[in-house]
Amino acid sequence: MQATLTVLGSGTSMGVPTIGCDCAVCRSPDPRDRRTRPSVMIAYNGRHILIDTTPDFREQALREKITQLDAVLYTHTHADHILGIDDLRPLTYKHRPGKLPLYATPRACEFLRSMFRYIFEARYKFGGLPQVELKPIEGPVELFGARFEPLTVIHGETPILGFRFGSAAYLTDHSEVPAETLEKLRDLDILFLDALRYTPHPTHSTVEQSLKSVEAVKPKRAFFTHICTDLPNTATDAALPPGVQLAYDGMKLEFEI
Repeated sequence: MQATLTVLGSGTSMGVPTIGCDCAVCRSPDPRDRRTRPSVMIAYNGRHILIDTTPDFREQALREKITQLDAVLYTHTHADHILGIDDLRPLTYKHRPGKLPLYATPRACEFLRSMFRYIFEARYKFGGLPQVELKPIEGPVELFGARFEPLTVIHGETPILGFRFGSAAYLTDHSEVPAETLEKLRDLDILFLDALRYTPHPTHSTVEQSLKSVEAVKPKRAFFTHICTDLPNTATDAALPPGVQLAYDGMKLEFEI
């Protein structure tokens, strides 16, 4: 099937521009240097799958005119990947009397159930609730004729998930890509990798590290995401090798799922 991947957000956890920062990238007039928190949406066969609900999801959904979601996959439970869960509300009402499925590791499901108790205990009486249900990821997730394979990456000291779906893969928030995951990233058309900045970081990949991953698995196209204020889009793209570029908010890519 033909699919479209939309980059909803390509920025680091504080977003770009960053509050209180007056650097050149934060002041840049280039719209590609405006980066909301990291998330993508995959559309195919009339279905729409979201990866992560960032604190900027409302802004992202309005910008991309999202009117339908059929499932959400979570990579992990850091704030910049989950805090938009309440903004799913208007999209979940269309699922009544059913609920929008949210897929996460069993441990992440437990965290989400505790963090957003008002949603999952369903005793909240003072406003609308997202109509969602948690489903544990315990292997590949089959969604509407497509297969989403969870891939383990290391985020500092914590194993979290990336996903491969057809000829594309999305890995964000990683400081290490284990060898067994690299083996599952071969023969890709599109590969997304974390590349926070040039200088080392304890929980995120650098441009240099991610270029080594690209060289190891040789996707046709590679895109770096979870980008901080250190990387101006135009100048960074000019310095990257052919077939590699920074992702930017609103980017749309076609591929086979």
